[in-house]
Formats: sequence, C-alpha cells, structure tokens
Amino acid sequence: MAKETLDILRSSVLAGICIGVAGFGNLAIGGIAGPVVFTFGLSAVVLYKFKLYTGTAGFIQDKGEIGPLCLILVGNIVGCLLVGLLARVSPLPIQENAAKILTGRLSAGILQSGALAIGCGFIMTTAVKHARNGSWWPLLFGVPLFIFCGFPHSIADAFYYLAAPWSMYSWSVLLLYISIVVGNFIGCNLTRLILWDRKA
Repeated sequence: MAKETLDILRSSVLAGICIGVAGFGNLAIGGIAGPVVFTFGLSAVVLYKFKLYTGTAGFIQDKGEIGPLCLILVGNIVGCLLVGLLARVSPLPIQENAAKILTGRLSAGILQSGALAIGCGFIMTTAVKHARNGSWWPLLFGVPLFIFCGFPHSIADAFYYLAAPWSMYSWSVLLLYISIVVGNFIGCNLTRLILWDRKA
C-alpha cells in the first residue's frame, strides 16, 4: 500500500510539473500561441501516463477511487508549486500575468468560475479518452479551446495561483479553487451523469 501511494504521488507530481511548465509557457508567450503551446502539458501527461486529476476524474469506477484521486490532486498541486517557484525567479512577467488570471477568476465569482470549470472537465475527459485510443485531435484542439473559452482547469489554475504574488492569497482564493476542482469533476463525469444507464 505504501509503495502504491508513493507511486501515485511521484506520477502526480510529475503530471503537475508538466502542466506547470505548460502554464509557464502560456503566460510567457500569451496571445494565440500561448494556449497552443499549453497543449504540450496534457500531451506529455498522456504520453508518459502520468496521473493528472482532470485526466483521471472521468474514469474512476467506484467510491474507493476517490481517495487516490484526492492524492493525485495533492501531487499535482505540489508539482505546480515547484514550477511556480521558478516563476518567482524568472525575468519574464510570469507573476504579473498569473495575477491577471487570478484577478479575473475572482472578478467572475466563485460560483461562476466553478460552473465554467464544468466545460473544461468535459473537454479534458473527451480529449484524454480519444488520445488513449490513438486519436490526438480532440486534445490538440481541446486544450486551446478551454483556455480561449475561459473554462478554468484546476491544475493549470493551481500553477497560476502559486505563481501569483503572495499578497493576493486569501480565503476567497481557496474557496475559488475548491469550486473549480468540483466543477472540473462534474464536467469530467458529465457524459456519465447524463447517460447514467449506458457505458459512456
């Protein structure tokens, strides 16, 4: 059990690093190219078979997998933190751009951001499912799509928040993040929730 837990943590930390690096690139480049470059993150996660919260939440089979899913989320956040620390020593305006995203999420509102996160969860499960079956087009288009639409991705947002200035941290940010995690989970399972009597 201890080895299994350690393996999950290792894999999930690496997945968080992949998404953090992708988020770093998005903030550094911006414009249309930034979201396109972000695709690197999810592509790396799928290729290496790392454990990502939004790449796992839509595939759990029973309640016993909720614990490991939470562990994956923690590991992903740790990976994002490691890359977030790089943002604090980078000469690029990473912190400033991360602050803009966090400010935008807070301005949109906690419930609204959580609701928008459902869209991201749906896109992510669809993209990962197709990529595992050898079709990468939903992933290549889906990642830029959720960014352009403003659908929050809980792990990407973990990086953005951890890269933002410490002075922005508050209980509101924590509640905001929880709502996005829940929204992603709902979105990841949206097809199964609607087609509950069929294999989605």
